[in-house]
Amino acid sequence: MLNLRIITPSEALFEGEVESVTLPGTAGSFTVLDMHAPIISSLESGTVVVRQVNGTSDYPLNSGFVEVKDNIVTVCIE
Repeated sequence: MLNLRIITPSEALFEGEVESVTLPGTAGSFTVLDMHAPIISSLESGTVVVRQVNGTSDYPLNSGFVEVKDNIVTVCIE
């Protein structure tokens, strides 16, 4: 499982454990799974798709960035 945190400059939109998260990277969409290699990437306009055991959730964004390290995913969005 991944520990995901989605934040904006003013609030935390999501914090919790997830199975995967799909992100709109500036070089193309990509999915982060358990034990993903460390990465920092910029994000473009699109949707962050969060997959949990009980379903999926979508979070729209205009831009942002993501850091993945040690099964911790931090997504900062505007």
